[in-house]
Amino acid sequence: MSLQSLALIENWPVPTAAAGVVRADGTVLGTHGPLDRRFPLASVTKPLAAYAVLVAYEEGAIELDEPAGPSGSTVRHLLAHTSGLAFDEHRVTAAPGERRLYSNAGFEQLGDHVAKATDIPFAEYLRQAVLEPLGMTSTSLEGSPAKDGVSTVEDLLRFAAEAQAPRLLDPRTVAEAMTVQYPGTKGVLPGYGHQNPNDWGLGFEIRDGKSPHWTGSSSSPRTFGHFGQSGTFVWIDPDARAACVALTDRAFGPWAVEAWPAFTDAVLAEL
Repeated sequence: MSLQSLALIENWPVPTAAAGVVRADGTVLGTHGPLDRRFPLASVTKPLAAYAVLVAYEEGAIELDEPAGPSGSTVRHLLAHTSGLAFDEHRVTAAPGERRLYSNAGFEQLGDHVAKATDIPFAEYLRQAVLEPLGMTSTSLEGSPAKDGVSTVEDLLRFAAEAQAPRLLDPRTVAEAMTVQYPGTKGVLPGYGHQNPNDWGLGFEIRDGKSPHWTGSSSSPRTFGHFGQSGTFVWIDPDARAACVALTDRAFGPWAVEAWPAFTDAVLAEL
């Protein structure tokens, strides 16, 4: 089957867009646009990086609750954006676990931590631990683990299938990544303002009851995923038993705030 709703990306005010929907077993339900076009992911890099961190945890290279980042912070704090590090600076602005401070710096410190523990540069560790086993041959990390990934819809559909039915990780580890860490923590969702609570798992944002939100009004509260400032997103809705990837070459802004929820609702209605 081919999902008609995916053609809605034709109406987005962007030069280029591509999208796809995949089931847990890897069945691609529909695609639209150039699937092999490589797009900068911006923060959609973070779930990929987090997955590599979780592989390092399962391999015994690191522990989730060992010290990492600022004093008093752990790997878990960094993954859940509660280390207290500022958004884009390696500067502490709160005590660990106190507030949800969305932090690129935190993911950079995660990358450094794993590289040190494994003696492998993080971009290479990500390639060996996640990209290569999943056949994501068009994906690479070209700098910061927070925002410098480049990938295709084709590759990200492989990742989205993995996140629904894990082969690289124990399903219990992925269930933990989809579970709210430090419940009741308030914070800011970039582009959407202050939220109380601002729920987050391990490297994945969790929808819960957030409003406004970049997913749809019909997205289940269990939906998890990420969006990026380069006009990109991936969401996984366990209740719909499907995941959706959309990549564009226009920076996130009011156009996305308007277009994405209606698009997601149309996809979910067709599923």
